[in-house]
Amino acid sequence: MSATHPAVIETDAVIIGAGPCGLFAVFELGLLDIKCHLIDILDKVGGQCSELYPEKPIYDIPALPIVTGQQLTDSLMEQIKPFGARFHLGERVDSLARETDGRFRLTTDDGKVFLTKIVIIAAGGGSFTPKRPPLEGIEMYEGTSVFYAVRKMEQFRDKDVLIVGGGDSALDWTLNLQPIARSLTLMHRRDDFRGAPHSVEQMRGLVATGKMKLLIGQATHLHGAGGELSHVTVKTKDGESKIDCNRLLPFFGLTMKLGPVANWGLNLNENLIPVDTAKFETSEARIFAIGDINTYPGKLKLILSGFHEAALMAQAAHKIVYPDKKLLFQYTTSSSSLQKKLGVK
Repeated sequence: MSATHPAVIETDAVIIGAGPCGLFAVFELGLLDIKCHLIDILDKVGGQCSELYPEKPIYDIPALPIVTGQQLTDSLMEQIKPFGARFHLGERVDSLARETDGRFRLTTDDGKVFLTKIVIIAAGGGSFTPKRPPLEGIEMYEGTSVFYAVRKMEQFRDKDVLIVGGGDSALDWTLNLQPIARSLTLMHRRDDFRGAPHSVEQMRGLVATGKMKLLIGQATHLHGAGGELSHVTVKTKDGESKIDCNRLLPFFGLTMKLGPVANWGLNLNENLIPVDTAKFETSEARIFAIGDINTYPGKLKLILSGFHEAALMAQAAHKIVYPDKKLLFQYTTSSSSLQKKLGVK
């Protein structure tokens, strides 16, 4: 095991996906004293709500006539604070294997290893996969010079960085990497940005003071050898030119794919995971699926349906995590022990 991850992480439950259903599962499991770790390929919690429509209003969450995706995420994070769930963001679960004692060994693409009694797949429509720019030969630079997410900022220290995109991710990493990069250029196809106005203002301030460059144009060719990028040909309204860079971060959006889950031996139905409607367990014992990634007769792809699924899943999970402990059903409105867990005075 590497120095970065010196030990296997042992836990009661691993939740794959930190969208609304995964977050609410933390609450339902926490009420039953089940400890959780959450893994998500995105670099922030909230899943589709935060990544694709943070400001889009949602109208069918019970008791909330209108709430944005980001507001819902923020409220769920506040709700699960008492349970101390651990988050592992910007990581993908690459492999799953069952141990002789019935637990599962999960390994992420960042090298972390988990031993867990149950697995809850709450990955929405699947894992988010970055869209690859249509640049010939980009594959040979991926992982050495071309990155679709920033997992270790030190990889960009004292480098000549080119960031391509006009959304929040492009702007956020422009602001975060500018202080440590040797040089930084942000390129977008037009001088209009989709990101937060405050971030746009900060970026333009850095450009005005000569601390970074802003280029309006598109990348057309990559140049380098042995996986090491040296420069990029770009096309602007003034014609073609070359930008020296040895790190390229293209933020072209995300697509949804089932990803490694498809290789875990689960029964699948058109890239969805069939489950029962009593426990929301998959064809593999101790592996559950909740939210948009599952399917069953009468399934509705609604967040509120995923919340219901999380509640029933947690009841079944308790029997696995605490096989010798009788589960007494309680209401948060009247149970002093549940209120104590929630920090209610």
